[in-house]
Parts: sequence; C-alpha cells; structure tokens
Amino acid sequence: MEEKNKEIIRTFYREFFNEHIVSSADRYVKEDYIQHNPGVEQGREALKQAFRKRFEEDPEFRLDIQIIIAENDMAAVYLKNIDRDGNTNCRVVDIYRFEDGMLAEHWDVLQSCK
Repeated sequence: MEEKNKEIIRTFYREFFNEHIVSSADRYVKEDYIQHNPGVEQGREALKQAFRKRFEEDPEFRLDIQIIIAENDMAAVYLKNIDRDGNTNCRVVDIYRFEDGMLAEHWDVLQSCK
C-alpha cells in the first residue's frame, strides 16, 4: 500500500503541480477532499480552482519532491518550491490521508524562504 501511495503522490505532483494539468486532480483527489489549509476551500473543485489561478499568476510554479514517507493510509511529502534560477522560494510539508486509492484529506506546513 505504501509504495502505491508514494507513486500516486509522485504522479499527481508531476502532472498537477509541475505540468499544471489541473484536470489530473480528477484521477487522484476525491471529490469530497477535506482541506485543512485555510487558504483553500473544501473539495476537489476548490483545489483545482485555487491552483488554476496560482498557475496563471505564476506559470513557472513547481514543487520538487525531496522525500515521501508513507505508512498505512497516510503519507508526508517534503517539497521545495524552486524558481527557474534554482533559488528555493519556500519549503512545504504536505500530509495526506488516502481513501480508496485517492487523496482524501490534506494538511500542510509552509516555511517561507523570502
């Protein structure tokens, strides 16, 4: 289970956050996605809407996975947002709960580098 969840995260981040294929959330995120980040509304559609706007504002936006730790139905992902010059803009730890092979719940911690 843990390796499958890690692969889901790797693919989701590549497609959604780095290639900006917002519709890929339909394959990886449950419709009733529970969001614990107060800056993003509840549900898959709210996630898509928030990042569609983010990608329009910053077409170079990407998140580089540094490590994924997974156990049972939970996974933590340590990431860096790196600009095209190689500078780290921020560091993030995303924590997910999986349900039926999809991302069902999300928490995060952000560390600004600017």
